[in-house]
Amino acid sequence: MFIPDEGYYFGLGAFETISVENGTAHFLHQHYKRLFSALKFLNLSVDFSKLEEKVNSTLAQKEMQEGRNVLKITVSEKNILITTRKNNYQKEDYEKGFSTDFSSVRRNETSPFTYHKTLNYGDCIIEKRHAKELGIQEPIFLNTKGEIAEGATTNIFFIKNDQITAPPLSCGMLPGIIREYLYSTYFIKEEVILPKDIEEFDEMFLTNSLLGIMPVCKLGTHTFPSMSTSKKLSKKLYDSQRSLC
Repeated sequence: MFIPDEGYYFGLGAFETISVENGTAHFLHQHYKRLFSALKFLNLSVDFSKLEEKVNSTLAQKEMQEGRNVLKITVSEKNILITTRKNNYQKEDYEKGFSTDFSSVRRNETSPFTYHKTLNYGDCIIEKRHAKELGIQEPIFLNTKGEIAEGATTNIFFIKNDQITAPPLSCGMLPGIIREYLYSTYFIKEEVILPKDIEEFDEMFLTNSLLGIMPVCKLGTHTFPSMSTSKKLSKKLYDSQRSLC
């Protein structure tokens, strides 16, 4: 039963979307850690044992035991909601790569809400829907300084001469779970990247928990000359996750 609270009225709640394959939730500990960081920021408390029990019960359901699914945890002052759906990203998406473009909406790097996955998610959803109408898979946000920050639902990476480069967290972004994986696995060079700089890079890719690592074929009017390294990184992550199932 849902109880209206400040999560409903003011967006003071947090959520996590988790990739599940054949009943195995990927990076579950990291998702819990980020969720509780957001709850601490919002000055909300939750009984972890109760939350964990709900999650485990949902993961044990028959429909979660086969195929690729999504588990979503939403927590507010008076609610713990666990919902599920299918993960519909297909092999063809990774072969073709995503088409992206710059959003006219700016990411506010001065707002603490930017760095937590809260129910204040309107900019992301509206811009994602608008982009879809234009045939764009992911809108890309600049921050208030005009620097590349993040996608509506993704973190952003570029590659040049096999070196992975990313905007620093201070540009304004949610620190993603797959972003954390990449930083712990590879050397990531951080630098402020402006729209005029993108032509210097060989490749671009996006990350989030449901996509994993998604190659990008195009940003705005610029087509990247390659997606080969991005595809290798994507396959390596996918294979490592499959080995846990």
